[in-house]
Amino acid sequence: MINIPSVKLGIVAVSRDCFPIDLSQSRRADVVKACQKQGFEIVEIKATVENESDAMQALQEIRDNEVNALVVFLGNFGPEGPETMLAQQFGGPVMFIAAAEENIGVLSSRRGDALCGMLNASYNLQLRGVKAYIPEYPVCDAEQTADEIKQFIPIARALIGVSKLKIISFGPRPYDFLACNAPIAPLFKLGINVQENSELDLFAAFNEHKDDARIAEVVADMEKELGDGNNMPGILPKLAQLEITLLDWIEANKGASEYVALANKCWPAFQTQFGCVPCYVNSRLTARGIPVGCEVDIYGALSEYIGLCLTEDAVTLLDINNSVPFEMYQKSIEKQTKYDAQEVFMGFHCGNTPMCKLTKGEMKYQLIMHRGLEAGKEPDITRGTLEGDIIPGEITFYRLQGNKDSVLKSYVAHGEVLPVATESFGGIGVFAIPEMGRFYRHVLVEDGYPHHGAVAFGHVGKALFSVLKLLGVETVSFNQPKGMLYKSENPFA
Repeated sequence: MINIPSVKLGIVAVSRDCFPIDLSQSRRADVVKACQKQGFEIVEIKATVENESDAMQALQEIRDNEVNALVVFLGNFGPEGPETMLAQQFGGPVMFIAAAEENIGVLSSRRGDALCGMLNASYNLQLRGVKAYIPEYPVCDAEQTADEIKQFIPIARALIGVSKLKIISFGPRPYDFLACNAPIAPLFKLGINVQENSELDLFAAFNEHKDDARIAEVVADMEKELGDGNNMPGILPKLAQLEITLLDWIEANKGASEYVALANKCWPAFQTQFGCVPCYVNSRLTARGIPVGCEVDIYGALSEYIGLCLTEDAVTLLDINNSVPFEMYQKSIEKQTKYDAQEVFMGFHCGNTPMCKLTKGEMKYQLIMHRGLEAGKEPDITRGTLEGDIIPGEITFYRLQGNKDSVLKSYVAHGEVLPVATESFGGIGVFAIPEMGRFYRHVLVEDGYPHHGAVAFGHVGKALFSVLKLLGVETVSFNQPKGMLYKSENPFA
């Protein structure tokens, strides 16, 4: 997968000067061995930090080794000033974790007291305004520490990616979907660059690629991917032309950023001018690591990108779309699952979900657009959707959003796609989220979220929650269990 960072971990041991320095050093070495045993590498920074000069020496060693995600390891109590100064000047994702006492024997004279030191470190991090990742219980033995560091890797990957991301959009955010028209000022505070372009810019670039020599090669790749689902081969050259146009635009406009996401206008003038629906191209780019937010959904594209970094796998963007008919619920869900009728819904979009996340993807035409643009005619300009039922399994449904007051907020919910045939069109699945009815009313409706939600395949809420908090998002809502009332929930209902 392209367009996401590679994480290079480093670990620095810190030591308060009235404690044995070799205690931190030997414990650091044990952690490095445990990491290697678990199958991942971490650079062992040899400079041990007791004072500010040591911190600068360690920082230089970190830079020399091109470390981009740092573990500050309290092998003993640790010097809270120098260790937090190191984290501040490092500037990238930082994890703080402390050493547990190994056995009774250390208590007589080689105690580390890192349980105490972590408290001082956390306060000093707050004084310096440094948001560091601290595990749920941050005092661990070597094996546990290695396990916690492993869980830090996708979090670090997402934070690095967001900090070096550019979101490129085409077209004004649609009037019909004002919910996608959110303030973008909070994105710049996250270090994200936003480049908004006209549809005319894209159209001009698209026309310049009309006879591009690479079109045949991309068409062949599309044919291979679609296989038996290649129902409309005549539209593939236009889709290939669009794909090449977008990839060339990214390379020409990436600028100072390292990673890119797109948020593109996709209807209704798109069809009449470009002569196709862009959904299949959006699906292919997302599968490669370049998410595309439909309907110029800038925050949707960002949400997708975070999920890509966490999972190193394809994601999708869907409407929280329609209720499941009670007839279908009774036939295929009620007796086979634990969910009630309000906990299931259909997640849908026209055709942007990658092929690898569909049970059987097929090239089709956009039924709703066809009604308005080509009623009674053979589909032509409305061709280009990738349709099929979404694969069953665990999912995380989530979104990061800037609200009307330019404040970041978010939600995260674990659920699953059920193995139920949708009997519908588009890229679509029957989703189940525990307590979805209450979550829908008291988070999605009450807090003014738009209809789009990002979907990561797998349960990644733990890492996602940490990423959002480290990005400074104060509100991270979730699907609360029964008995845990939402702020707006009527206790007498």
